[in-house]
Amino acid sequence: MAPKAGLLGLQAETALAFDAYIGEAEAQMQALLQEGAFLWSDAALERISSREKGEIPVQLWAGNSPVPVPHGLIHDWVGGVFVLAATMEKTLALFQDYDNHKNIYRPEVVDSKLLGRCGDDFQAYLRLLKKKIVTVVLDTYHEAHYSRLDRYRACCSSRSTRIQEVQDAGKAGEKLLAPDTGHGFLWRLYSYWKFREREDGTVIECRAISLTRDIPAALKLIVQPMVRSLPRDSLVRTLAATRQALAERAG
Repeated sequence: MAPKAGLLGLQAETALAFDAYIGEAEAQMQALLQEGAFLWSDAALERISSREKGEIPVQLWAGNSPVPVPHGLIHDWVGGVFVLAATMEKTLALFQDYDNHKNIYRPEVVDSKLLGRCGDDFQAYLRLLKKKIVTVVLDTYHEAHYSRLDRYRACCSSRSTRIQEVQDAGKAGEKLLAPDTGHGFLWRLYSYWKFREREDGTVIECRAISLTRDIPAALKLIVQPMVRSLPRDSLVRTLAATRQALAERAG
């Protein structure tokens, strides 16, 4: 159960700081792409080595994580996997099967649903379960855009459009809090995916940037494990589940 103390709302200056960070990050990613660096691992020998072995390297993309902003923290992680025998078509089909994400990414994804699609643009709903000392359930809504650079390379950018904390989830008295209120364990979640098909399989990389509350001294024991380790742990679990699901489909 989530703690009863520590409720707060997302402040305007916190949201503005996150938007500014995202603007700089996206400009940086676009510049790297124009310079010919498609995969993040292409620029780091240790990531290339781990990628070729099929491991799951999860490394900080830039600076020290988390990045403090007024009344909040920005978490910025990048990781990747290589899936033997996976094709681009099967990879994109898995990612775009939002109705099935609740099966692919359980237990963190409790429920999922495709809300709409227009060409390469998708709208999806995910109910997320975050558990670390305390348990928090979140109803999240996302917009995702997919693009194909060529036959062997593709990208996906996904942005949360609404995140609401759920009190007493699954019970008769279940209650949705207003967006940007609650305990602040996840206010924003932006994910940037890159896919490259090779002769022997497909490389998948993700840069996940999220916004959470800061860590008040009075709630340090409860809040710190949630906001410091969960963003990284969530990315690792997502990559591992993706690789497992694709390996099963490729087999």
